[in-house]
Amino acid sequence: MSEAEILTRVENGMGVITLNRPKALHALNKAMCEAMIETLRSWRDDPAVGSVLIDHAGERGFCAGGDIRMIAESGAGDAVEARAFFHTEYRLNQLLFDYPKPVIAVVDGIVMGGGVGISEPAAIRIATERTTYAMPETGIGLFPDVGGSWFLPRLPGQSGTWLALTGARLKAADTVALGIHTHFVPVEKIEAIKAALLAGEAPAEDVLAELAADPGPAPVSEHLEAIDRLFGHDSIEAIFSALDDEGTEWAAAQLAILRAKSPQSLKVTLRQLREGARMASFAEAMAMEYRLGGRIVGTHDFQEGVRAVIIDKDNAPRWSPARIEDVSDETIAALFAPLPAGEEWTPL
Repeated sequence: MSEAEILTRVENGMGVITLNRPKALHALNKAMCEAMIETLRSWRDDPAVGSVLIDHAGERGFCAGGDIRMIAESGAGDAVEARAFFHTEYRLNQLLFDYPKPVIAVVDGIVMGGGVGISEPAAIRIATERTTYAMPETGIGLFPDVGGSWFLPRLPGQSGTWLALTGARLKAADTVALGIHTHFVPVEKIEAIKAALLAGEAPAEDVLAELAADPGPAPVSEHLEAIDRLFGHDSIEAIFSALDDEGTEWAAAQLAILRAKSPQSLKVTLRQLREGARMASFAEAMAMEYRLGGRIVGTHDFQEGVRAVIIDKDNAPRWSPARIEDVSDETIAALFAPLPAGEEWTPL
């Protein structure tokens, strides 16, 4: 009998949720999301549980995202299974966002997509030197979901826009500097951190004050002024033009990265973030993402992106339209349109 993909236990007043799908880098599927929801709901009003720790088994990474192959296969048909996954995953994200007890996430290793969705709502988010954070969805014709609409626009300046559009990969010095993660702990101290937290003898903040460290200078800091200036425009065309006019090696590199992404995804993502910045609640952002997710999985660019990056691995997607100028406003508007009555996403 195969081992459970989600392991849970309560120890000295702390509930522990351990992602346990290491061969898939703990990529989330619907059953894993359902198991976490059930556990979190059972602990919510349990006086024996005062806080929650989310971690992962093994050393390969925290969570690489969602079950993209399943989503693509479903999207190629009626998308029912894909929508059911998004519906459940987003309810998990919302549950964590509103959770009445402190949540601590140890994001040691890769944290992308769905992994971001279950760690960003945590009050304490611990990175290590093995942490690699990214929201790389524009490279597969998707968009940064799982709450990206809420979290990314609320990072300093336009750093969230830059991260969402380029899919830039950050290490701990950058993630801590931007507030994506709250603390840096060297790998060799992670087990000591967990043991101290689980001992329940001191508040989490005191444990971290003793064992957390300085991750060092943040490489992104030298580019923040340019990021704010160049990525602050409200159209992809304007961002491309600003990068083209900048005349620096860094700007040229960002433009080259963007030109390789799905033009449709770039336009969806920019609108998603601009709308998310104005939203009053996390639930409103999740409802918007659910509309987008259920529709975009059936588009040419998502199917082609998954083929090129995940299935055939030729990394040569043929986007359609191939140019940002040819992605119509009507196409984008249709992806964002409200769903029919009774089909909209709702929180638990």
